Amino acid sequence: MKTETPNIQVDSTDSTNLPPTTMFDLLANDHRRYTLHYLSQKVGAISLGDLAEQIAIWEDTPTYEEYERILTGLHHQHLPKLVDAGIIHYDMDSESVEILETADHLLAHLELVAPIDIR
Repeated sequence: MKTETPNIQVDSTDSTNLPPTTMFDLLANDHRRYTLHYLSQKVGAISLGDLAEQIAIWEDTPTYEEYERILTGLHHQHLPKLVDAGIIHYDMDSESVEILETADHLLAHLELVAPIDIR
């Protein structure tokens, strides 16, 4: 099945097929872990702005400048990486993000670090 995001096309495959190095790379960054944790707690798509705001709150830096920095990093770096792995769907036009069922296996690994990451 093809998942299409503007300018990005990926094959949505079961995340159990992700090589361990890819899974660990996806989970190596705080913002990607925060993104997956937040999305796993929501039903349906959420706005990119809500995601960036929540990450800023978790990092204890809820300033406008930090929000903008997080928003930019998500848009240009972290969300495309998760899209390429077939873990999320990111609609650039509506700026909405949704976790895919293919993330279930990856979320099991995320649960190991979530208590440390999320205050």
